[in-house]
Amino acid sequence: MTSVVITGPTRGLGRAAVLAMAAHPARPALLLVGRDGPALTAVADEARARGAVVHEIGCDLSRLADVRAAAATVRDLVGTDAVGPVRALVANAGTMSADTRRASADGIEMTFAVNYLAHAQLVGDLLEVLTAPARIVLLGSNTYHANLWRRLLGVPPAHWRDPVEIARPATGESRPGMKAAGVAYSNAKLANLYYAHELQRRVGAGVNVVVFEPGWMPGTALGRGAPPAVQAIGRAIARLPGIATPERSGPMLASIALDDRWAHLRDGAFVVRDKVTEVRPIAHDREREQRLWAATAELLTEGRCGPR
Repeated sequence: MTSVVITGPTRGLGRAAVLAMAAHPARPALLLVGRDGPALTAVADEARARGAVVHEIGCDLSRLADVRAAAATVRDLVGTDAVGPVRALVANAGTMSADTRRASADGIEMTFAVNYLAHAQLVGDLLEVLTAPARIVLLGSNTYHANLWRRLLGVPPAHWRDPVEIARPATGESRPGMKAAGVAYSNAKLANLYYAHELQRRVGAGVNVVVFEPGWMPGTALGRGAPPAVQAIGRAIARLPGIATPERSGPMLASIALDDRWAHLRDGAFVVRDKVTEVRPIAHDREREQRLWAATAELLTEGRCGPR
């Protein structure tokens, strides 16, 4: 039996992916890394009802100490009779904080903390237990660049700066607004692309790094911090034909992690729904990738992003 580690398993895309993996012919053991509570128990029970071996690992990804503890639990489980070799690590969890002044327990801007930094910690802590051939699947988003539709909808692209600056929460008495929140989200997703490229250069030949874009899924829990009116608009758009949903994209995320069809992908290959897509030139920048790697080590070592 092989195993898959997945974060963010309790809602939306992650929950749909977990249930698809539970019914997959490969029958991997599922190590679910998510917040303790009824939602984690419920998805674990439903996956077990589909025949999967499931381990619940409580973890608040906005706390690096929790992430380190979760990784330690995974390491302890690997090699036992219930958990076979880890063949896939799916860094699915995500959030978009509506207020970029909000800091994680470690002093990191919340969107960057959960979408990027927590997963960099988890990947680094679990590289030693990945058994080749193995896959690391990061979650990306096309919001890192602006196209016509995103401009019309007011979705801001990334505004890249030094990663330590990106990690620092905004200051001031006034809430920065949804544009700033969108930039923070796009920056975190661009960071995932940069990290994927640099990570592939540093891991063993038997570990492939892939970035998955599930498609735009308005109305999901990702935007739960947005104003009610914005959430209502998202739910209405989600009902339109052709819009991505967890039910459509979750099984594809499971496929990226498990199916032979994708086994050749590496180097941060960007899969949009079910097609490998070339990223824009801005998403390939060796200097930025190396700086992000170094800054990530600084932030994880310091544990806080305080004033400079």
